[in-house]
Amino acid sequence: MKDDKKIIKFMGLVMGIMTIVTVMGLSFAYFTTRIEESDSYSLKGKAKSGGYDIGFIENVEGITIENTYPMPNEMGLKLDPYTFTVTNNEPTSKISVDVIIEVADNSTLSDDLINVSIGEEIITLNPDLSVSPSETTFKSAYKIFTFSLNPNESKTFDLHTWMNENGTIENAQNKTWSSRVLIVPNEPILTESEKTLKTLNLVSNGVKNNFDDPATTDEGVFEMEDDYGTSYYYRGAVENNYVKFAGFYWRIIRVNGDGSLRIMYDGTQAYANGANDANRFIKTGQTYNTNYNDAKYVGWMYGPAGTGASTSKAQAQTNTADSTIKGVVDAWYKTNIEDASYGNAVSDTLFCNDRSTPGKESTGWSGDTGLGYGINYTAYGAYARTRVGFSGYTGATPTFKCLQKNDAFTVNDTNKGNGALTYPVGLITADEIVAAGAGKYATTNTSYYLYRGSSYFYWSLSPYGFDGAGSIVFDVNTFGQLINDGVGGSGAVAPVINLSAEYVKTLRGTGTMTDPYQTA
Repeated sequence: MKDDKKIIKFMGLVMGIMTIVTVMGLSFAYFTTRIEESDSYSLKGKAKSGGYDIGFIENVEGITIENTYPMPNEMGLKLDPYTFTVTNNEPTSKISVDVIIEVADNSTLSDDLINVSIGEEIITLNPDLSVSPSETTFKSAYKIFTFSLNPNESKTFDLHTWMNENGTIENAQNKTWSSRVLIVPNEPILTESEKTLKTLNLVSNGVKNNFDDPATTDEGVFEMEDDYGTSYYYRGAVENNYVKFAGFYWRIIRVNGDGSLRIMYDGTQAYANGANDANRFIKTGQTYNTNYNDAKYVGWMYGPAGTGASTSKAQAQTNTADSTIKGVVDAWYKTNIEDASYGNAVSDTLFCNDRSTPGKESTGWSGDTGLGYGINYTAYGAYARTRVGFSGYTGATPTFKCLQKNDAFTVNDTNKGNGALTYPVGLITADEIVAAGAGKYATTNTSYYLYRGSSYFYWSLSPYGFDGAGSIVFDVNTFGQLINDGVGGSGAVAPVINLSAEYVKTLRGTGTMTDPYQTA
């Protein structure tokens, strides 16, 4: 057994009944087994950089078989089983568990004459199953079964042991086989996002519930569910989320649930939080959409193409034509990522341009029709989750899940996404901005890592609404506020991409300005 594994040991108390059997005139004595009690064990621990901590239960008695006789499997399976239950009390980590039988030094019955079963699987103890015993008082050990436990899950098993038909009456009489069974938890079975978190040497602070207040200090990493699993996002004045990729510097927004890393462009050099420099964007003075007099223009893509009015929500959200800003971002990506041979490092993880229309009962906007097309007053999903100032507001409630598949922009993935993109690139969302520490709508914050100085506001991917005069999209302004501007405004552009989980495994560094994450 590996020394770094914590071991939980359980008792299999085997008792027998003396019986006399006559076969062809030969009399012999034997014990058959009967289990009189069962046990349950709880595994609990927490993931950490050095491994996995598991609770420890002291060893008690072991399994003993004496003066047995060879029997067919169907008979061995009818013996009373030892029933045990194992529970993983760790609330977040799935683990794998090995079941190991260790044979005592004083055993005189050969191991290869013993069959073991858990459930319906029958196993003969043989060298291929051998592992190192955990203590010197045991001469051999065999790993007979491995199973997994989800967080807070319990599993119950029946264990049988008997002498198989390879033995004879003569080599069984006056022989004893003594053993014990170990429950050995392994390292946690990490999800893809947990693997990336471990690669970056980060620890989650758990789930956060209050997002109204701005994060003005380094609050670390928190978690939130997305469309792939558990996402881990940076919050506040963090200074350890720098990545150098494709010759540019980026800031990590979050670890996606699929293990990919969502990063936001930040220039050709590393900038401190709040640095005021146009180089932190690929372009300044850029409209989101040149046209604005239709609700369709809140879309990263929209329909119908051209300036014709949309006549239904379904038509307005038909991903037929590119927004003006999408054309700029795509062209930059093609030149600097795709044509520069960095495209293989980028994953097809979705970007959410949430055009859901929850209606005025959710948004609190009295003029909200919820129609989402033409010149109808409409407030979109992120408005309801972040906007403050109306009677129904109960607090900012950002989400990393995309409510409409049609708004989940991907290139090839049509399972999670819409498959409408040419290149896997987008912008940050309003929900990600709030989670990163902006605070509720219109809250000033010049300390968190998304603030980029007093000269430039920059666009998000999230629609705000249509107010009759024009389409409106969320952005981060020169006070670090989550705010909104008409799509015809002149904002800056900071593309967002997702580095694949496989590429992330190659990253080295500590994520600081002077030691950014990058390939070795």
